[in-house]
Amino acid sequence: MEHLRGFIFCICFFIIAAMNGSVEASKQFKVGDHIGWQQPGANNTEVYTQWATSKRFHVGDSLSFEYQNDSVLVVEKWDYYHCNINKPISSFDDGNTVINLDRPGLFYFISGVPDHCKKSQKLMIQVMGLHQRAESSPGIPNTPEVGLAPGPHPSSSGIVVTVTLTSVFLALILTVVTMV
Repeated sequence: MEHLRGFIFCICFFIIAAMNGSVEASKQFKVGDHIGWQQPGANNTEVYTQWATSKRFHVGDSLSFEYQNDSVLVVEKWDYYHCNINKPISSFDDGNTVINLDRPGLFYFISGVPDHCKKSQKLMIQVMGLHQRAESSPGIPNTPEVGLAPGPHPSSSGIVVTVTLTSVFLALILTVVTMV
């Protein structure tokens, strides 16, 4: 009988430990959704800014750029704001580029086709760490204000539900253990 209680206790301990861990799946985002990566039309110059504000990016996610007769340049902040295509960090022209977001912080992308960046084919995103909360404004000094809303904040009710379920499960296990 004592062995059974010990066994049940060990099983319960591992189940509770597993319930308290959180696992977040990585996501792959298609840049621009249905329009992909292309020079925006004259009436839609904010398309990539609007696209980025509707998403929340985390370390481990990736961006998929789909394009034709174009390219993607990963650039520094200054090069992004000045549409400088001369010294990119990375350059891609394969038509289907996937970029892994491997660190928190700002990432800057522009088209490598001359004048496309100046016509708003550029993207700036904020990547959050695994457990980092988004800020409402990036607070970038000496730059024009860019709408980088991080997306909807998770509600605290999810945490309450998790704690409540864990508490209920723990109470159930203690009840079973004391009955045995």
